[in-house]
Amino acid sequence: MEHETRTRTYTYSTTQLDLTSAMQMTGLDYIRALAAGELGPAPSVSDTLNFSRLFDLDTGKASVEGEPADFILNPMGSIHGGFAAALLDTALGISVHTTLPKATGYTTAELSVNYVRPMRPDMGKVRADGEVLHIGRTIATAEAKIVGVDDGKLYAHGTTTCLVFPLHPPGS
Repeated sequence: MEHETRTRTYTYSTTQLDLTSAMQMTGLDYIRALAAGELGPAPSVSDTLNFSRLFDLDTGKASVEGEPADFILNPMGSIHGGFAAALLDTALGISVHTTLPKATGYTTAELSVNYVRPMRPDMGKVRADGEVLHIGRTIATAEAKIVGVDDGKLYAHGTTTCLVFPLHPPGS
């Protein structure tokens, strides 16, 4: 069996939630500003897992693109399922975030992933499209699917339950 050792070096930012902006902006406005680079660089998970952009942002909807690569392989030589889970969790969470009023946050309470077919490191980009199913005072649910950008095939789909909670001003 052929074996090659590679080195991966990348730059990432430790950007965290801009709590002041989150207190003053709706979730949709916050996510749009984040996607436009107005709140600083993208979160470090984007650089670490090769997620490239957020788009199609609207109330209750969000899409995120990622590119499977050879640094995310599982023992079978296909892309590790954690890549799909993280991509789905991102699209699901951001779709929930777009529905939130000012000074409101969320966190994933449950994530369910269904893998339909394996992803390969040479397949090109995939897109996760998330959409909110329910938004309540304390619970939100959403669903998402991952499709190949070039082939349009379904690779995985999933759902989430998120906890919704009030944010508190810095220093309170």
